[in-house]
Amino acid sequence: MDGDRHLTGRAMARHLGEWRTAEAGVAYLELAERIKLLVLDGRLPLHTRLPAERELAVALRLSRTTVAAGYDRLRESGYLHSRRGAGSWTTMPEGPTRRELTAFAPAAESTALDLAYAALPAPPEQLTSALRAAGERVARYTGGSGYQLLGLDVLRDAVAARFTDRGLPTTRDQVLITCGGQQAIALVLDTLTSPGDRVLVEHPTYPNALDAIARVHARAVPVGFPSARAEGWDVDTMGAAVRDAVPRLILLIPDYHNPTGRCMDDNQRAEVATLGRRTHTPLLIDETVTELTLDGPAPTPFAALAADSGSAPVITVGSASKTFWGGIRIGWVRASRPMIERIARTKASVDIASSVLDQLVVEHLLGEVEPVLARRLPMVRAAREHLRSLVAGRFPGWTATHPPGGLSLWVDLGAPVSSMLVTAAARHGVLLAAGPRFGLDGAFERFLRLPYTLPEPRLDLAVERLAAAWLSLSTVPGWTGAPTEVA
Repeated sequence: MDGDRHLTGRAMARHLGEWRTAEAGVAYLELAERIKLLVLDGRLPLHTRLPAERELAVALRLSRTTVAAGYDRLRESGYLHSRRGAGSWTTMPEGPTRRELTAFAPAAESTALDLAYAALPAPPEQLTSALRAAGERVARYTGGSGYQLLGLDVLRDAVAARFTDRGLPTTRDQVLITCGGQQAIALVLDTLTSPGDRVLVEHPTYPNALDAIARVHARAVPVGFPSARAEGWDVDTMGAAVRDAVPRLILLIPDYHNPTGRCMDDNQRAEVATLGRRTHTPLLIDETVTELTLDGPAPTPFAALAADSGSAPVITVGSASKTFWGGIRIGWVRASRPMIERIARTKASVDIASSVLDQLVVEHLLGEVEPVLARRLPMVRAAREHLRSLVAGRFPGWTATHPPGGLSLWVDLGAPVSSMLVTAAARHGVLLAAGPRFGLDGAFERFLRLPYTLPEPRLDLAVERLAAAWLSLSTVPGWTGAPTEVA
């Protein structure tokens, strides 16, 4: 096996950071768990060649025996493959589950509270009704092949109507149906970028977008936000980055940004649109959570404030996953007709068409979107306030955002211990996404994403378990600071 990447001992030490959370007697277990977390959350890509045992032992100031035992543990659990005389590479256990691939934390018992995903359960009544209606209507389509590359006309019409209702006039020809929002992003990247191209992104940002950029062998160019106390985006810095890096594409999440929860105001949307037009840089806008407005008016569709042009198109992607349910793998792309045709040609080489049944379910749900939101948003708003209150009461040293929409808090832990906390939390029965999962090169160790997607009693239990995990960090050698601050 030839790895795509080789880490030196010093580089591996930087990736590991402060990884010791227990007594020296189980150092090899702590080392194995931390490397496993780095693999699971994407910071160590698969097929990365790890440093030799002796080299890593020197870098970490450990015995070679300890490193060897840690590597043995990883091999036993399927996260490391070794070949005598050649080295050791990161890998995944055979037949990994979806949770193991994307939960961003070590596997835990089935009783674990899952806050690794910022996603809501399905609305049971509306989903049941939609499934029943779709089942009754699917017979109309069974006489054909079932392959409709652009998507069912009825769903494209429904998506276009929703854009129009939100203030962005849209026709069926401007909509392509995809297998989820993630595929929508991937298809746009496949269509518009080539290996080595640069893609400007917010920093932090949606981790699967970073993965999609890496998959097409493009390079993410990160642009940070203003300070945590400042609102909005740093458009001046974004402009400088565009001039310096000359990206092929700008990828933004202006509506309840994942993970920070920020929402871009209309003035900044217009400024960014002007930047794209002036520099002939296409804009890819992720609107996956745009329907989840908790405070104030709903955001204006970005494309409504941007004059689309051939050299600087504005491409919007969306999904049914956050508004309705993640188990319905339907998303969409909204762009000019010529751009939709280009992206459709890319999709044809990937999967030909999206599920007819799922499309019919989403078409029905879009017809019920206002009642669904009227019922869901008050519960999500209450959960947000409940979780913020819990965090303020239990963790006086933490600072949590107050997002105007979306599904999660972005919490400043006051110390660079996010990965250690996520590892400890998994042992206490809470699955979380560590801050560095949302950044590049190990950034955001001070931060943690906390979704408010569980019922309030389960949020109570999750915070209790998280408090126990936080206190366990007091065993970090030589550090007696923040983890003792639990009210």
